[in-house]
Amino acid sequence: MKFLKEFFIKIGKIKRQWIFLIVGLSVLIPLVFPVNIPIQPSEHSKTVYEALNNLDTNSKILLSFEYGPSTKPEIHPMAVGILRLLLKKNHKIYGMALWPDGLFMSEEIFKQVAEEEYNLNYGIDYVNLGFKPGNEAVVKGVASDIRKLFSKDTKGNKLETLPIMENINNIKDFDFVFSFSAGFPGSKEWLQFATDPNKIPLSTGCTSIQVTEVLPYVESGQIIGILAGMPGAAEFEKLIDMPGKATGLMAAQSFAHIIIILFIVLGNVHYYLTRRNKKKLV
Repeated sequence: MKFLKEFFIKIGKIKRQWIFLIVGLSVLIPLVFPVNIPIQPSEHSKTVYEALNNLDTNSKILLSFEYGPSTKPEIHPMAVGILRLLLKKNHKIYGMALWPDGLFMSEEIFKQVAEEEYNLNYGIDYVNLGFKPGNEAVVKGVASDIRKLFSKDTKGNKLETLPIMENINNIKDFDFVFSFSAGFPGSKEWLQFATDPNKIPLSTGCTSIQVTEVLPYVESGQIIGILAGMPGAAEFEKLIDMPGKATGLMAAQSFAHIIIILFIVLGNVHYYLTRRNKKKLV
């Protein structure tokens, strides 16, 4: 008993530099050496997975990129996971961006997954239409006449020269829309001005802070499930059985939380024991 008291008193005197180092290592080690921690997918993540997994082969999927570098850690891993699932099922992929930075995010995603991992043919298996300014007006343009809005893709090809664009004129020609959303314009604008009026299935992956705004539409059935921030991305990686960056980030976050809680407990035990000793001296 005396040994334990002495141990807690000594551990409470540890220098803050060592605490910072231990917390830093708890984050760094799982990122360098990925740990497959137990992840229990939520019902919302399962709904997204089932909706995409049950689509007919060769379905036409519109992916809209509405995020940038600041929200990349949360949304980019889910975009990678979703594209992997869709390409594995041989769907036709149409990318576009409502945000300027979304263009760079989409190009990075297509290069990593479509080109390097699946070695697909551009213009036949997938296409990137790029960014157009205009917020809701762009969504309305896709809903009414996509060819008036986009005359060329990001590579400068005219849309009529691309086999994948055959019979694609407006939102009704797509089988599913997925919005990677970090704010405005995003999921709500797709719902209000395109998918809901035309009865096209819509799902979304968004930042954790945006979940409360989107959730009412999910509960009403207007949006099919939701991937909520980094946990949602990790849950989707679990569902497709392809652990990725989100799983590693969740492991790092979990370990860091455990270390911080442990130090809080040790600090309180140290304070209790030292205060008790002071009272005895008095």
